[in-house]
Amino acid sequence: MKILVTGSAGHLGEALVRTLQPLKHEVVGLDILASPFTTARGSICDRGFVRRWMLGVNLVFHCATLHKPHLVTHAPQEFIDVNVTGTLNLLAEAITASVDCFVFTSTTSVFGDALLPPSAAPAVWVTENIAPVPKNIYGISKAAAESLCRLFHHDHGLPCIVLRTSRFFPEHDDNKGMRENYSVENLKANEYLFRRVDIEDAVNAHLLAAERGPSIGFEIYIISATTPFQPDDLVELRTNAPAVVRRRVPAFEEEYWGRGWKMFPSIGRVYVNAGARKALDWRPKYDFQYVIDRLKAEDDLRSPLARLIGSKGYHAQVLADGPYPVKPA
Repeated sequence: MKILVTGSAGHLGEALVRTLQPLKHEVVGLDILASPFTTARGSICDRGFVRRWMLGVNLVFHCATLHKPHLVTHAPQEFIDVNVTGTLNLLAEAITASVDCFVFTSTTSVFGDALLPPSAAPAVWVTENIAPVPKNIYGISKAAAESLCRLFHHDHGLPCIVLRTSRFFPEHDDNKGMRENYSVENLKANEYLFRRVDIEDAVNAHLLAAERGPSIGFEIYIISATTPFQPDDLVELRTNAPAVVRRRVPAFEEEYWGRGWKMFPSIGRVYVNAGARKALDWRPKYDFQYVIDRLKAEDDLRSPLARLIGSKGYHAQVLADGPYPVKPA
């Protein structure tokens, strides 16, 4: 099988190429940056470049994107060019090449302001049924790209699966307040409760989406670690999140206290992956209980794949106010 992976120098693109190559597929990696996993350097905004490398492709994993951290360094038009026009170019050439399935990596950031409950309201139980309300050009451009995927399935019958991934990057948080109040390890461990996924689980979700996509046609799924929370926890999560975590994962306190770690006092949203687990038969391994088990064993919290890929960063330059000085999510 010939497989095209865009964004092959990025976290997820590299992870997919690393995973696919040993399976004896012909893997073509596209990126604007050179890397050991990039076959050809070029922009997906260049329709001719996309056309050349789409020839004979059976399956597309479209991971290339401008990310939220680029909001401080890139103009809105660049987000439209890369995230919207680039996706349009790939979809159009996928039709010409008779591609069997197109898997688009989107983001939970498309939900935007839909994730902000009023001060007295319960936490938001985030499923695919919640209508996105993007709050910046990044979210708008990704939501538009999702709509293009839906359109190409409707108009051309191209099987398109959209995966809204939660956080899997290892870099420091873009929220200055979070960076100042929690260690990197503490913060990311907390996030496995409601808004983080390990890159190995994300890769497995993409592979399953490609396998089942032709029979599904078009669908959108949230890809995040399985939360231990239940809907009846949502009120208390806003006012006393540590008590809820203590009830659902009792062993966390001993491991946290011994390290001087803290739980968030309040959690305002919970990403729910039930749709992907059911439709794709996806079985994510890395969740908050796994984190606690690794802490007990004094072991690394990351998957072997995450350790192998490591940190890449998003900017060529050093920025004055932290690694990603954008407005808090």
